[in-house]
Amino acid sequence: MLGLAATAVLLAGVFFARDIFGPLALAIVLVVICEPVRRPLERRRWPRWTRTTAVIVVAYLVLIGMAALLWLAGTQFARLVADFADELRDQVQGVLSWLQSAGLDQEASDAAASVLDPQTLVGLASSLGGTVLSVATALFFVFAYVIFMAVDAARYRGAERVFGPERRPVIDRIGHLNAGIRRYYVVNASFGAIVAIIDGLALWALGVPAPVVWAILAFVTNFIPNIGFVLGLVPPAVLAFVVGGWPMLLAVIAIYSVVNVVLQVLVQPKFVSDAVDLSLTLSFFSVVFWTFVIGPLGAILSIPLTLFVRALVLEGDPGALWLRWVTGDRSATPANARAEAAAAARSGSSAS
Repeated sequence: MLGLAATAVLLAGVFFARDIFGPLALAIVLVVICEPVRRPLERRRWPRWTRTTAVIVVAYLVLIGMAALLWLAGTQFARLVADFADELRDQVQGVLSWLQSAGLDQEASDAAASVLDPQTLVGLASSLGGTVLSVATALFFVFAYVIFMAVDAARYRGAERVFGPERRPVIDRIGHLNAGIRRYYVVNASFGAIVAIIDGLALWALGVPAPVVWAILAFVTNFIPNIGFVLGLVPPAVLAFVVGGWPMLLAVIAIYSVVNVVLQVLVQPKFVSDAVDLSLTLSFFSVVFWTFVIGPLGAILSIPLTLFVRALVLEGDPGALWLRWVTGDRSATPANARAEAAAAARSGSSAS
């Protein structure tokens, strides 16, 4: 009970400090992903400050690149909606006419009022402005945190040399966690590229405007587990409805759904499971949970945060072998547990 109470208090603290914790977690993940850049520079015996600078620069490039891709998709979507404003108005009017012909006069009036209500438009503009401000503030913190994390990472690499072999089990767990995070994003990037190519070619064949932009958006949103598919579908679906009506809209939804089901639901989870040893149920639940705790960043960082909690809470506890196995950790077997205990005992005896 005491452990559950402490966990609840900790999660409540993270929830109320999510504006700080979210960017901090993103900075840690970025540094973990970019840390291998340091290794070839170490072999060439470059100075420590140059190695750290290289990690920071690569992390900044990744962050700026992803932000630029999202900005490109957003601005292109806004421009295309403005260009096709008349067509969009005609399609909306067609939907309203269909509702009226089906005897849903009140529903049609409510829909038209909601679309044309000035207060709705003002509310959307205000929400967009607040979102832009919050994103800019988060990016400022991320850029600052990346510098601090990269500098500290260079110092932490010498932990075993400073503290000796008795800390090797802990260092090995941290190394295993970092490797799992990197493998997860490599798998995501690979499948995101495949999905983006298929979606882009399909949209080009159908005649949807700016298919390359929506292919890029599909690649970026693939990093958001489970719900990223929906986020990447909305802009091309809207434009398909504008230029081609219901048939093209349904075709885009069908193509995206088939690609998502085959690659992201049937194939990708197997590779992700092999990469991070996390069950499918826990993967899905982690998206919902971390999004609730720290907001939109929680959807992107859900898998790394779940891996971190498992490494922190379960992997150091010999009595939590069953819970580790339930989470999908294939190394959590009695034989492996005995081997880990023997290795830890040997490390302790050698240190003494």
